[in-house]
Amino acid sequence: MLVLKDGYKSTLSMRDTQRAIKLTRDTFQNNLCAALNLERISAPLFVTKSSGLNDDLNGFERAVSFDVKDMADEGEAVIVHSLAKWKRTALKKYGFNAGEGLYTDMNAIRRDEEMDNLHSIYVDQWDWERVIERKDRNEEYLKDTVQKIIGALCDTLDTVKERFPSVDVNIERNVHFVTTQELEDMYPDFTAKEREKAIAKEYGTVFVMKIGEKLKSGKPHDGRAPDYDDWQLNGDIIIYNEVLEDAFEISSMGIRVDEKSLDYQLKASGKDERRSFDYHKQILEGTLPLTIGGGIGQSRVCMLLLGKLHVGEVQASLWPKEMVKICAENGVNLL
Repeated sequence: MLVLKDGYKSTLSMRDTQRAIKLTRDTFQNNLCAALNLERISAPLFVTKSSGLNDDLNGFERAVSFDVKDMADEGEAVIVHSLAKWKRTALKKYGFNAGEGLYTDMNAIRRDEEMDNLHSIYVDQWDWERVIERKDRNEEYLKDTVQKIIGALCDTLDTVKERFPSVDVNIERNVHFVTTQELEDMYPDFTAKEREKAIAKEYGTVFVMKIGEKLKSGKPHDGRAPDYDDWQLNGDIIIYNEVLEDAFEISSMGIRVDEKSLDYQLKASGKDERRSFDYHKQILEGTLPLTIGGGIGQSRVCMLLLGKLHVGEVQASLWPKEMVKICAENGVNLL
């Protein structure tokens, strides 16, 4: 649903917006690399469907697919939804060691997205992944990583505000950590999104942990594929967006499945057939490195830090004609 705000007007002109987008992207990725010891590598736009490498997201999204003339015997290729699984195989291929990681620019088409202020069929994010040791597969390591990401984000905001003083955005540096079950216990009559809004409004910056497993209510807080994040060691970074007056997710991340958690989650989700994929075999056999990783929305970060009302103000995409018309009438300049 499109959200408008009376009297909204961007503090940046369209040209200054473009300059600020570049500054934001360049600064944040440099800060993120320094905080997590990452280096950039190239990544694919598409993979073969049979590889099992594509991310299923919530399980119902249809990947954009096509045939390849010279690869007819290998089945269809699909545009990636994200690179959650591919990154882990890349860490092995490139010989990364514990404490080292990679990031890449991930671009995708998600044709089943319901377009609104936050959601576009075009997705751009920083996909990152880091090798860890088995002793690091715990909540404290996860929380420390989240706090480093928020530190990189806040440092980026400081740089943006120094260059563009009209930007009036504030982000809480101290992260409040809460589990999905704690949220349900606090707000039993709220929907999952209402819970996120309530906790984000109270604390400013929140990491909602343990997404994917069913709660006491019998429903999961949100859907999460069974074969990349460990449902006990994952979460979403959510910040209260003062422009939208709502919770604003900028990242889904977590410590990745090992052989034990993958075995359990495939059974729990009824996805045992995936055990035949090469990627899943490598995890179950313990031949892929243990990792932590996530995706951080590039347009989401720009939208948040530049105080924009609509993601179309910081990315060029396709929008329904009626949405374009209404936005123009209300001072929202879609690119």
